[in-house]
Amino acid sequence: MNAPAVYQNYMGGRWAEPSEGATFENLNPAACHERLGIFPRSGAKDVVAAVAAAAEASKTWRLVPAPKRGEILFCAAQLLTARKEELARDMTREMGKVLEEARGDVQEAIDMTFYMAGEGRRLFGQTTTSELPNKFCMSVRSPIGVCGLITPWNFPMAIPAWKIMPALICGNTVVLKPAEDTPLSAWNLVKILEASGLPPGVVNLVFGYGPEAGAPLVRSPGVGAVSFTGSCEVGRDVAQACAGSFKRLCLEMGGKNVILVMEDANLDLALDGAVWGAFGTAGQRCTASSRIVVHKAVYREFTERLVRRAASLKLGNGLDPSVQVGPLINEAQLRAVEGYVEIGKTEGARLLCGGHRATEGELGRGWFYAPTVFADCEPGMRIAHEEIFGPVVSVIPCNHLDQAIEIANGVLYGLSSSIYTRDVNKAFRAMRDLETGIFYVNAPTIGAETHLPFGGMKQTGNGHREASTAALDFYSEWKSVYIDYSDRLQRAQIDT
Repeated sequence: MNAPAVYQNYMGGRWAEPSEGATFENLNPAACHERLGIFPRSGAKDVVAAVAAAAEASKTWRLVPAPKRGEILFCAAQLLTARKEELARDMTREMGKVLEEARGDVQEAIDMTFYMAGEGRRLFGQTTTSELPNKFCMSVRSPIGVCGLITPWNFPMAIPAWKIMPALICGNTVVLKPAEDTPLSAWNLVKILEASGLPPGVVNLVFGYGPEAGAPLVRSPGVGAVSFTGSCEVGRDVAQACAGSFKRLCLEMGGKNVILVMEDANLDLALDGAVWGAFGTAGQRCTASSRIVVHKAVYREFTERLVRRAASLKLGNGLDPSVQVGPLINEAQLRAVEGYVEIGKTEGARLLCGGHRATEGELGRGWFYAPTVFADCEPGMRIAHEEIFGPVVSVIPCNHLDQAIEIANGVLYGLSSSIYTRDVNKAFRAMRDLETGIFYVNAPTIGAETHLPFGGMKQTGNGHREASTAALDFYSEWKSVYIDYSDRLQRAQIDT
């Protein structure tokens, strides 16, 4: 077997070894003996160097006209498109998601990059009249400076692109700390940005673990904004670290997303959505459909059919085109899922399928878990209100729409929700009353598009949104400009 490739950090336009020489292995979760690469285990010294490089580059990058910045992003999008298949295969090997989903992940990065390239000619402000004569008023966007970006492993190219591209188009420089489970996809993305003509220091890449590399990045006085996607527990620590210096912060955290299946739903369509929403990416999505609230009139039929569909899903290596569900990301995540399944049993939920690690044949070489359905769940059960991040779904009966909405809203999170119904009145009531930042009608809770805001309510985030023009509001500062050409002192609110 060939020795795995050795990778480096990227700072100031140069690839560099970690200051302390420590490294970690990147493993294939479908065959955990397979080493995909050796990556730097960076520390505080590496973060300091990366932030310094970003700060130096910021002096000139902020002055590059936004349309010119957009041209570089457009070039990057073209390179991503040309290399899509290669990038997707690398992603499947290191993250485990099936190849079709990995292609979608890369496509999302492509879409975001093209979208933000276009914003280079649309960083619009406002022009408006003044309350005083011979006075002109407008607003413009200004860059923040250095942005620290911390990204998760479940969308290892899409989420870094969500953060990097709007930051760059607004004139910021960035330091990216990707998840240690999926460093190769981040390396591929930064290599493409390098090849697209970004000046040295505009994008910097530091590999490593959260406490050793992520925490110093968050605390760095040279970082003006932090964008973090991950768990609520770590997000709370990040928020506290940023609060002392009033650092701008975007948090995108957990979800316990719900599908409502009403008595008039198209059950075939609802089943397709439930299977895809619950078990796509092996349930490792912040938008996964981990709760299904079903009207009692169709509860038995829906649950029986859902179990048959879940039990028939094929697990395996995501590079196999016949495979429908890949592995969990690592042993720790698999043990966490096992723990929640045991909790569900002790709480009295009815386990109808799955509920065990899959070890048959080649599956024993990876971190696979059988798609799992719990029925007759109570809304207060831990499996029905805590995020599991695995292929486990809780089915909850309801009597009517009002009760379904009450159940749906009875969790700490508020990311995504959906309803299956043929009744437009029910759809609009659910749209109005469900406490989530994303809502679907007759579709599962996954499938967000890059030109709409992405984010949630309650403990899912802190009010900011990713993607679309909403991201520009996080990565830029508004500056109001007043130009008085009256040639005399005019005092607003006094001389009117």
